[in-house]
Amino acid sequence: MADIPPILLVGLGRMGGAMLAGWRERGLSPSVAVDPAPGAAALAGADLTVVTAPEAIPAGFAPALVVLAIKPQAAAETLPGYGRFAPGAGFLSIMAGRTIGGIRALLGGGPLPVGAVVRAMPNTPAAVRQAITVACPGPGVDPAQRALCETLLAAIGEVAWVEDEALLDPVTAVSGSGPAYVFLLAELLEQAAIEQGIPPALARRLARRTVSGSGALLEASAEDAAALRVAVTSPAGTTERALQVLMASDAWPDSVSRAIAAATARSRELAG
Repeated sequence: MADIPPILLVGLGRMGGAMLAGWRERGLSPSVAVDPAPGAAALAGADLTVVTAPEAIPAGFAPALVVLAIKPQAAAETLPGYGRFAPGAGFLSIMAGRTIGGIRALLGGGPLPVGAVVRAMPNTPAAVRQAITVACPGPGVDPAQRALCETLLAAIGEVAWVEDEALLDPVTAVSGSGPAYVFLLAELLEQAAIEQGIPPALARRLARRTVSGSGALLEASAEDAAALRVAVTSPAGTTERALQVLMASDAWPDSVSRAIAAATARSRELAG
């Protein structure tokens, strides 16, 4: 028996596709996805019908939940076509910046009133079921709808819930965008290694394994990140010398803080 009831997935991009893969691993009831991209049809199967527009959704299809996995810039154009699935179905949005109130207003273009919307922010490690997602329930979300959202999001990793929707903007800046910062670190380590004469193939191997291995150690340890940093920093050693550069007042402490503030501000701007 499938663990996941029929879902209407709007958007089969990187995140939508990762979520779909996680759901299939848990058993997905026959569902529908909407995506006009030429490659989207390749994801169709016995458990998924892929169509290019909401008008093409099979008549009589009644999803338990509509998952909005499109870019926030496309919301105003796209969402009015899905309000007709309320109030029978709840909505789960993973669009950055778009507020619950704004989503409800856009969905209200349909003939029925729109109520239950959960707003969530996963991140790209969903592709290997290692995401961290923070979700916030909007007005009218009942326990069954919240539980279903938990099931769908848990299929791609860890889930946390907050009641204050305003927290979703800094969450987006920290964890939603966070993988890019980690990838940048690996990129810069690789470049610096090459500058010091390490062959490119070995430089890439060293950078990637150092980042992934350190993440695995952090995940497995009961110590906080600061304690692990101190443990690897011998007095007057090579690590201490490097950290004197990275932890200068105008280096990482300042730039990371400014970067998160900038991304948080951009998330708020995307609310439209």
